[in-house]
Amino acid sequence: MITDIIEDKEYRNLIQEQIQDIIDYLIVNNEEFSITANIKGVKFTPEIPESIADSFANFTMFTLSNYTYSTIQINEKDISFEAGFGSENFGALVTIPLYAIFQLVVNDSILFINPTATVEKYFLKENIDESDEGQQKRSRSAFSMNPRNKDLID
Repeated sequence: MITDIIEDKEYRNLIQEQIQDIIDYLIVNNEEFSITANIKGVKFTPEIPESIADSFANFTMFTLSNYTYSTIQINEKDISFEAGFGSENFGALVTIPLYAIFQLVVNDSILFINPTATVEKYFLKENIDESDEGQQKRSRSAFSMNPRNKDLID
């Protein structure tokens, strides 16, 4: 069943790699593009005003051109860029997990569609918290392996 595939973490990881490769290709070829993303996965730093946040649809398009395009940073987990929002052009750093990208659009044409961006369980707070918590546990474990650090955590 298709649901079993798109809810599988291995498949999600495969899609993330594809999205990163496509975005890298677009950047290398100096091609501006848009991203439609599941807003539940998008993080704004600083947080945008509620009046602006409330205007976003569940799947919101971000156009990466001009200054915004020049600020793109991408890694194996997410993409980030600076953008201005609302009539007051409120500036924020936008960070989007690659699995939350639903579409990549070039010149008003869809280049790529990612069905994993529709999987609700990926955007539940406990799943996000678990991944952060897992990272903290791994960091603590690595830190405690050094005998000189043992006294610091006891």
